[in-house]
Amino acid sequence: MSRYSILIDVSKCNGCYNCFLACRDEYFGNDYLPLSAAQPLNDQFWLQMKEIERGVYPKPKLSYIPTPCMHCESAPCIDAAKDGAVYRREDGIVIIDPEKAKGQERIANACPYRVIYWNEEKEIPQKCTMCAHRLDEGVKQPRCVESCPTGAMVFGDLDDPKSEIAKLAAKLPVEDFHPEYGTAPLVKYVGLPRRFVAGEVVFSDKEGECAQGVVVKLTGDGLSLETITDLFGDFEFEGLEKNKSYQVSVSADGYQGRDVEFKTFKDVNLGEIVLNPAG
Repeated sequence: MSRYSILIDVSKCNGCYNCFLACRDEYFGNDYLPLSAAQPLNDQFWLQMKEIERGVYPKPKLSYIPTPCMHCESAPCIDAAKDGAVYRREDGIVIIDPEKAKGQERIANACPYRVIYWNEEKEIPQKCTMCAHRLDEGVKQPRCVESCPTGAMVFGDLDDPKSEIAKLAAKLPVEDFHPEYGTAPLVKYVGLPRRFVAGEVVFSDKEGECAQGVVVKLTGDGLSLETITDLFGDFEFEGLEKNKSYQVSVSADGYQGRDVEFKTFKDVNLGEIVLNPAG
């Protein structure tokens, strides 16, 4: 028995869309029966690229979340299907049978992630198969993983302790996308976007000079983090929880320290934090 999975590190994804294009290239106009019928030209993206706009001016960010079928271990699409039209293989991959699923639009409607698509022309639900046809032929990776230039996507067997994906899952803070759905997805993530705080440190007596290398500490909600300002005097802390209280403390030799409190109702830009000379 295996549990094939894709581990997606969002922090490494630069939004190049190679995975999206590789998926389209593999499935558009190509039948891989009995695993999948050809993907139509319009309205289906078996690997979505979700773009998440974050932050406020002048500290905006754009995060990308590649989103294929999650191949859930508690898959709502399997429960919604009749006559075994959706099934889970021994390797964990969830497959929609293109023949048995004909006319069963309820299968597409059952997916909470909205990654099953209804083909109006063929009257069938369709989705990512994790390139099961390639794996059955002995290819080691799905097209999306193979095409990723940054290493943001890793494929393998979660139940094989020697596999790269199992080793990464053991040491990284792996999480589910939308855990509130309770579907136990086999596709896992690292670095899903959370709240962040940014700011800039300025020395009041050094106009026009960037405050590089200033120590900035963040505390609150059980966290204790530390960083230093960059070449421009900027700093940032990622991975904060929503609607929590935090404090940033700034200190530099020869200057009075500053403490700034804030809450993460949204991403926070603290703006300029001015340090005055000590004494």
